[in-house]
Amino acid sequence: MPYITQEARHSVIERGAQTAGELNFALTCIISDYVAQASDRRGGLSYQILNDVIGALESAKAEFQRRIVAPYEDTKIAVNGDVYG
Repeated sequence: MPYITQEARHSVIERGAQTAGELNFALTCIISDYVAQASDRRGGLSYQILNDVIGALESAKAEFQRRIVAPYEDTKIAVNGDVYG
């Protein structure tokens, strides 16, 4: 995990991430909070909680790829030409 300044740690959630390191930090905070709360509700940390987090991350990644990255790549292909014949 990128280590960001103490000042950035306190403000990144309120103002939003400005760098990749801050984005990583914000996501890590959200995940850490979820794991702690789920562990409290379910009587401790479990494989199910960890698996739920990995599943949510993978699904978010797939949705980002589908909705943001793929259309961006299609636009760039139209502008610059396709690499594949």
